[in-house]
Amino acid sequence: MTQEPIGAPPPARPTGGGTKVFLGLLAALAVGGIVYLGVLEARRSQLVPDGASAPAFEMQRHGGGVLKLEEFRGQVVMLDFWATWCPPCREEMPALVKLAKEYESQGLVFLAASRDDGDSAPQLVDSFIRRHLPELKPYVVYASDDMARSFQVSALPTLYFLDREGKVMDAQRGALSEDALRRRIERALKQQ
Repeated sequence: MTQEPIGAPPPARPTGGGTKVFLGLLAALAVGGIVYLGVLEARRSQLVPDGASAPAFEMQRHGGGVLKLEEFRGQVVMLDFWATWCPPCREEMPALVKLAKEYESQGLVFLAASRDDGDSAPQLVDSFIRRHLPELKPYVVYASDDMARSFQVSALPTLYFLDREGKVMDAQRGALSEDALRRRIERALKQQ
């Protein structure tokens, strides 16, 4: 080991390393953001397209009975695919229920299509309703795997608006704010 003479200046250190790391991280974040926005757009394009006839469906109603799409001709359907284990779904659901009640007299039908797993779904949903949101009960239906596939549901929540003729007029993956939901509902109800 060599020693520096006493009084000698310390050896030179390379400079600019921290700046290069920072710029590299900044560039990586920018690229990541662009990729993320591209993925969001691609996900939207993978949903049933606006103007297409909604896939025919039959769903079991929570508490018994069956619903079919054709029963809702002449009404706007707000179809939300959700699950009790999905945090964004749980956060969004009170706004969906509130707005469903507010707009049902104007022709809006809300269907909260549970994607909870198989045989345990009714118990999971019932527990969720009792503990968190009793007002949700009349809106809950169960979406089968086939139905979820036909609506191209690959993430939760996924929300569809179907017009009075049963055609897709809007679709969204991911939770929406109450204001964004209200705008979509009002736009859907105004279309004839």
